[in-house]
Amino acid sequence: MVKYELKFNDEHCKGCGLCANFCMRNILYLDDERINKSGYNLISITDPALCVGCAYCAIICPDSVIEVKKNG
Repeated sequence: MVKYELKFNDEHCKGCGLCANFCMRNILYLDDERINKSGYNLISITDPALCVGCAYCAIICPDSVIEVKKNG
């Protein structure tokens, strides 16, 4: 069961990759197949069940495009 949900505001993401670099579980990556309207590669998550809800990704994001929500 997924304990935490990551929501990304894809249209405001600039594909800088800071969130992926600071993810302590290494579950975020810049996805070569997902691109927003501005032409930036977007972040994807490999396995949401591995997220521990630390929110480092949301804290480090310079554009505040990540929201970490606890399920249940």
